[in-house]
Amino acid sequence: MSETRNITIFDTTLRDGEQSPGCSMNLAEKLELAQALINLGVDVMEAGFPIASPGDFEAVREISSTMQGTTFCGLARCSDKDIDRAWEALQHAERSRIHVFLATSAIHREFKLKMNREQIIARAVEGVSRARSYCDDIEFSPEDAARTEHDFLCEVVEAAITAGASTINIPDTVGYATPQQMGKTISMLFNRVPNIDKAVISIHCHNDLGLAVANSLAAVQSGAGQIECTVNGIGERAGNCSLEEVVMALKTRQDFYNLETNINTQRLVPTSRLLTSITGMAVQRNKAIVGQNAFAHEAGIHQDGMLKERTTYEIMRPEDVGLAKTDLVLGKHSGRAALGDRARELGYQLDAEQLQEVFDEFKKLADKKKEIYEGDIHALIQQRIHGGETENGWSLVAFDVKATSGETPICKLTLTRDGQEIIEEVAEGDGPIDAAFWAVEKITGLEITCKDYQVRSATLGRDAIGEVLVEIEYQGTVYRGRGTSTDTVESTIKAILDAVNRIES
Repeated sequence: MSETRNITIFDTTLRDGEQSPGCSMNLAEKLELAQALINLGVDVMEAGFPIASPGDFEAVREISSTMQGTTFCGLARCSDKDIDRAWEALQHAERSRIHVFLATSAIHREFKLKMNREQIIARAVEGVSRARSYCDDIEFSPEDAARTEHDFLCEVVEAAITAGASTINIPDTVGYATPQQMGKTISMLFNRVPNIDKAVISIHCHNDLGLAVANSLAAVQSGAGQIECTVNGIGERAGNCSLEEVVMALKTRQDFYNLETNINTQRLVPTSRLLTSITGMAVQRNKAIVGQNAFAHEAGIHQDGMLKERTTYEIMRPEDVGLAKTDLVLGKHSGRAALGDRARELGYQLDAEQLQEVFDEFKKLADKKKEIYEGDIHALIQQRIHGGETENGWSLVAFDVKATSGETPICKLTLTRDGQEIIEEVAEGDGPIDAAFWAVEKITGLEITCKDYQVRSATLGRDAIGEVLVEIEYQGTVYRGRGTSTDTVESTIKAILDAVNRIES
């Protein structure tokens, strides 16, 4: 058997992933996720698109100048301003990469760029050359490569490598390719581009047809050395190649692919949950690797097989992706040290103050619930760190809801602002949740519109913690909020206040 080949994992959660509607992050959230990605072991982190906005520039600069442990990358179009701005953001990084791109497909040339083939090649060479004048690690992407004529794609790739690109990324920008087609395209480049040995071939697949992971695997089978992906597969439209899925496919079927990565797979679930808590975008229950049902077994035949031999119905161990062996972890008599230890196992780094806050809430929950599950711990930590419970802004003091058949529901709400001013209001609504929205509007003075409302059980049992995710619109901008409690109405109020605090921050 030939020597195992290592595949570079290029994470673009903070760039392409953040472009997913509803997934924008502030600087503090990006810094937290960036550290989690470093702990996960990604080889390259695309921290943003510096020219896109002052916020993106600041995030790339702050992440790349204050963190270590990976190569930090910034995206740029093939224009002087983009490339100069990218280098300005990356110049203090321990290891930096500039990623330049230019569309090459016929449809993009005609309708978007209005440029011919010769102009495209010239612009690509200029862009790569300028980027190379700043640093040695340059990646070039012929955008929409999967729909680009092979003859022209070969010309562009050869020219970019000659100009100094050390990585050539082949994007399936609109998720149009199929695995067989993608594999043939990568093989074609290796066979036809004379200087292909001077660059690493990368693959960047979108998931519009649900084939992003399959296409990425086909590409590395044909010789590609880098996969571009995102945590939870987030990204524009239907998203990107899912990092956790493609990594575990390579690990679980190493016998078939003979490929490996540097990813610490036990950090997959904690990183996935961190991203969910930051963005409010939950993964579906049956999502491969990180979904709530990924290692759940309900069918009797499956349960019987699992009891006799785990591998009858599980091809991966839950511990290998960061799940505890058992869901039941702590009880009402557990101490702060035990909670802190479990938090670290679940991927959270809490300082003393945060741990004390979570511990206080844990004790309150333990008095309400007979059993404390792993999901409860996640919910408590995420609410304290990323939720609306904060000394700054609006927070809940008390609420009283009355909803009786045949009568108009009423919500009496008491809030505090910055831990000082206490305001009380009463509002009616079509239901208790609607009344809560109206009461928040009255107290805060903000006219908000609910665009999305989701409620789900964070754990098991009739006394499970309820998690509410809301999206509210204020003056044309959508803000996310998240709240957790064993009481759904309380979860909703906390989620609304979380969103309101984002408006006023």
